[in-house]
Amino acid sequence: MRRWWQDFTDLALPTACGGCGTPRTALCARCRAALTDGTARRVRPRPEPSGLPVVHAAAPYQGAVRQLVLAHKERGALALTGPLGEALAGAVGGGAGAGGAPRNPRTPLLHLVPVPSSRAATRARGHDPTRRIARAAAGALRRAGWAAQVVPVLRQRRGVRDQVGLDPGERRANLHGALRVVEGGHALLAVGGRVVIVDDVMTTGASLSEAARALSAVNGVSDLTAAVVAAASDSFERNRN
Repeated sequence: MRRWWQDFTDLALPTACGGCGTPRTALCARCRAALTDGTARRVRPRPEPSGLPVVHAAAPYQGAVRQLVLAHKERGALALTGPLGEALAGAVGGGAGAGGAPRNPRTPLLHLVPVPSSRAATRARGHDPTRRIARAAAGALRRAGWAAQVVPVLRQRRGVRDQVGLDPGERRANLHGALRVVEGGHALLAVGGRVVIVDDVMTTGASLSEAARALSAVNGVSDLTAAVVAAASDSFERNRN
């Protein structure tokens, strides 16, 4: 487990940009622009898995953006949590119409439900990167006047294989039935508002589809979308026509 002083060092003394390696900054202006300056767009993997909700992404998962996500997830570059959260907030807003005037801020409009990491992955990394980014995104949305809260109600009900190297069909089979809503989670979600599944990256859409399957079984959940920081570049390219 990471010690508190390691977290402090990551935040206070960044050695290089997580995206390009520029020294003495956690995130240079050029990599920040690649991450947050674009307009969130709807993305669709091909093939598109059954049950996948509408998904919006802030940026393609390539180049500096890919390096930033990996630096945060695998190398514990916690200084990147805020910028990644801002990017995710933009993707959430792209699906929720958050570019317009916010609704009643006292209403829990946006329930951000992170795709859970396995316990083993969380232990190995020393943190749950998706939940951490989700909290930063909720904060950014609240500062913009939107009622948003993180509702981490999904858990893995069984072990799954490492997804690396699996094709889309194998990923769907690997994850099908793997997630459940925790006891008490139904009450948290049944109060109304939009439920937004959030993750750092979408490649095949298998994780988001499985999360949607688990959440759709909750009575009262009907307004369900998804948002990610980054998505496979071909899911953007196929939407340009």
